[in-house]
Amino acid sequence: MDKRKLTASIIMAGAIILLLVITLWPQEEEPATGFTAHKVIAHAMGGINNHTYTNTLDAFVANYEQGTRVFETDLLLTTDDKLVARHEWTGNMSRLLGQLDVLPAARQGAVLSHKEVMDSPILTLYSPLDIDKIMELMAAYPDAYIVTDTKELDPQLVTRQFEHIVEAAKRKDPALLSRIVPQIYSRDMLDVVNKVYAFPETIFTLYQSHDTDEQVIAFARETGVEITMPVTRATKSFVHKLKQAGARVYVHTVNEEDEITKLSRMGVDGFYTDFASEEDLGRMRGVR
Repeated sequence: MDKRKLTASIIMAGAIILLLVITLWPQEEEPATGFTAHKVIAHAMGGINNHTYTNTLDAFVANYEQGTRVFETDLLLTTDDKLVARHEWTGNMSRLLGQLDVLPAARQGAVLSHKEVMDSPILTLYSPLDIDKIMELMAAYPDAYIVTDTKELDPQLVTRQFEHIVEAAKRKDPALLSRIVPQIYSRDMLDVVNKVYAFPETIFTLYQSHDTDEQVIAFARETGVEITMPVTRATKSFVHKLKQAGARVYVHTVNEEDEITKLSRMGVDGFYTDFASEEDLGRMRGVR
């Protein structure tokens, strides 16, 4: 081989090696902004005094004061078509919320009216929330974000719920819409929500979904949604592929330090939790 051919071969080999390094070298993630800059999402407004699922003003304030800035809240329609913060309409939930002596027996497992919800203290001293009071909190705490848990799949009900959310935000301050993160339960639901309002960020939760990993990965790549899933579905391979597709990955609901650390090392970005705060995660070894 003459000298020119040898030089050309060396240059070509070097170019191939450089291309491989660029392709295979782990890429730095884009810096997180907005709600994704936080690792903690307070489940049902976060726990308070060892109680969960309260969705109360008091839980919001208590967890905010511990450094939490992202709050998931359950939202249900009342009998009179108002949107309130409640996890479910069951007798067991009335019991968990300490309302067995507050509500008549016949109403303890029933869908309640707006007045019944708002006039029924939770655990005797905590204040229930409706969508207007949630918007008041967001206005008062301008770095807080709300992740919705509306639960419904029927397009008409989904539309009505998000009409309530958008209308309440616009009544208080339209800028609040930039800090509301819809949680969707199916790929189709994204279009339903977007027809009401195109929120800047969305989370696709997988606990009701029968989609394959490949379908979820493709959807995340195509739409830019973030992903949350039960701990049982979080595998290293799935998490890695979702992150390669550009999604941030969350799991729910996690309270134990060992589990949070294990999932963080797997590549999980954030956690729905009742009791862990951003400060707690900051001191945990191994949490990135």
